[in-house]
Amino acid sequence: MTQNSHATVLVVDDFPDWRSRIREMSKPFPEWRIIAEASDGQEAVHMAAEYKPDVILLDIGLPNLNGIEAAKRILQSAPQAHIVFVTMEVDEDIKDAARSIGGAGFVGKTDAPSQLISAIASALTDRYAAIL
Repeated sequence: MTQNSHATVLVVDDFPDWRSRIREMSKPFPEWRIIAEASDGQEAVHMAAEYKPDVILLDIGLPNLNGIEAAKRILQSAPQAHIVFVTMEVDEDIKDAARSIGGAGFVGKTDAPSQLISAIASALTDRYAAIL
């Protein structure tokens, strides 16, 4: 990403209201552009391969393919993607799994309003963001 370009973002969550909330949180940051949304893991894999986003905000509890499995597949077809898990599932085993497959960050949904923006910024600068 060059200094004058926009970071592209794919939002993946099965709840439309949550995807809408993420769009609202990102409005003050015109340098980040949401290019697509997906509502399940399979759709996320296909959209990541098609759009090659810089950042993917990925829930773990998704229909058709959970977020951990989706992330493994996404990183095969879009290895440049920085995946930030945004989820209600915040136990240590899930966090360890997310990090071990190459996740760039992990944010609990309850903390997302105050922490998601810094997690995206950390991911874009190749720093892991573990915020709960």
